[in-house]
Amino acid sequence: MYRSMFPGDVFGEMDRLQRDIEQAFDLGPSIRGLGRGGFPALNVGSTPHSVEMVAFVPGLDPASIEVQLEQGVLTIAGERADDLSSAQQHATVHINERFAGRFKRVVSLPEDIDPESVAAHYRDGVLHVSVARREASQPRRISVH
Repeated sequence: MYRSMFPGDVFGEMDRLQRDIEQAFDLGPSIRGLGRGGFPALNVGSTPHSVEMVAFVPGLDPASIEVQLEQGVLTIAGERADDLSSAQQHATVHINERFAGRFKRVVSLPEDIDPESVAAHYRDGVLHVSVARREASQPRRISVH
């Protein structure tokens, strides 16, 4: 009776449904940590001197990754090709956890960033973007006389 009511992998279907719902309501991450999920996975943190972002984008050509900073909003975009060969495209897919297609992640940055001091490096499937903070916003010690 169980199999007739719930064909296939019930837990796999529940996991897929949960991911679909999370993606539908994903507001996107910001420097304050709102939102979660999506591709690529992001880690965002800050130091007194910079805002640091790490995007996990394995299997992509670094030249195909678009990184843009405009009015305090950092955008990481690109496209990941589908891995299924033409012979496999006719197969019934039971589990498909690898993302394929266009992606875009947007991160709102704090007001004290310096848009002229952005560096992006890609190595071993990991994109590291560093945005320096303005010198005027750096903490400094003031001597008392």
